[in-house]
Amino acid sequence: MDNKYDLIVIGTGSAGAVAAKKCSEAGWSVAIIDDRPFGGTCAIRGCDPKKVLVGAAELMDWHERMQGNGLAGHAKIDWQALMAFKQTFTQPVPEQTEEKFKKLGIQMYTGKAVFQSETEIQVGSHLLVGEHILIAAGAQPVKMGIQGEEHLASSDDFLELEELPRKIVFVGGGYISFEFAHIAARAGAEVHIIHRGDNPLKQFDQDLVQLLLKRSREIGVHLHLGVSVEEIEREGDQYTIIGAAGEKRHEWEADLVVHGAGRSPALNMDLEKGNVESDKNGVRVNEYLQSVSNPRVYAAGDVAATDGPPLTPIATTESHIVAANLLRGNEKKAQYPAVASVVFTTPKLASVGMTEQQAKECGREVDIRFEEVSDWFTYRRTNERHAAFKVITDSQKGVVLGAHLLSGEAHELINHFATAIRFELPIKELKKMAFAYPTVASDISYMI
Repeated sequence: MDNKYDLIVIGTGSAGAVAAKKCSEAGWSVAIIDDRPFGGTCAIRGCDPKKVLVGAAELMDWHERMQGNGLAGHAKIDWQALMAFKQTFTQPVPEQTEEKFKKLGIQMYTGKAVFQSETEIQVGSHLLVGEHILIAAGAQPVKMGIQGEEHLASSDDFLELEELPRKIVFVGGGYISFEFAHIAARAGAEVHIIHRGDNPLKQFDQDLVQLLLKRSREIGVHLHLGVSVEEIEREGDQYTIIGAAGEKRHEWEADLVVHGAGRSPALNMDLEKGNVESDKNGVRVNEYLQSVSNPRVYAAGDVAATDGPPLTPIATTESHIVAANLLRGNEKKAQYPAVASVVFTTPKLASVGMTEQQAKECGREVDIRFEEVSDWFTYRRTNERHAAFKVITDSQKGVVLGAHLLSGEAHELINHFATAIRFELPIKELKKMAFAYPTVASDISYMI
């Protein structure tokens, strides 16, 4: 049968592409499916294009901080030119991805993948049969269950804006809202973030989050905490956002309303027909990333219910694991050592390892050091107003357990701490490391 494959992969991002490539190179017949342009979220609609926009916001921030200290004049973001620059990174991706798959002999299908049985996937008019199936479809905006939810723009939509709206409201206090809010505010928009809880970015250290909130307000981001959005109304090109804090009602007008309340596994593919069990966290898998209910099926990335955070490096790692287990039998277990995570605001918020709460509950003798360091040379030379760290160490073993950073350099510095945690590098050895000076890494000895 021409439609029978050794492996069918659903999703063309990092979680799917690696396994597809490895299995094809091993001589397997492979089909890959996507209902969107090939290449996945990170390269086209996520990490990469976002960071292009973040770069412009950083330059604006530097310019503002250094006014009167060597810089003069005014700068502004040309939104259309910036978006055109972003397109130079994203536009080539689908064609390049398809060309790569073609050279590998991977059969490509465009459309919605839907299970018909434990081995069959329907894609439009094509019925594919797979000896094995890898679900790697990524994530989508979580359903909020509010009236007028259909009026919410997604992060994908924001990254394709030809013109920057005058007034933008972000619903939800997650990393998407804060990253885009910092970009939009520095590009001249009036920006509001509405969050139903009192503590946004709850997965990050809250002492540092409070400093980030302070900086967010300084650049003009309006934060509305403890407010639940109940309804979104649209009249022409204008939106009214209706929220409530207790019995008090609030309303905001906006030109754009963006969903920033989190993402969930994209699993609308009739899993029950394929005997694939799932829950709110994704496909239920064993330690080999194999479905607990259908052994022909594996899952990787944001759709897999594992302990791994929904990050691109994790998706890539899991795809490697799936490929190994498909080709050689279940031999490789999914493990999740210290994984660094970054909110690309300006300043950036980064985290790896244990949180303060986890450290206090772990039963070990720990030392928790929190310090604001905007007066350190590294940050004072560029007038960073808010820079801080919280480092958690094991007092007896003399190793780092967790690190939480806020600064313009946090996204790079966090990787040094991730390495130290992953390999349990002794603090005394870290202190001996002769980092280049003056660099942000040369501050590490003073932080531990």
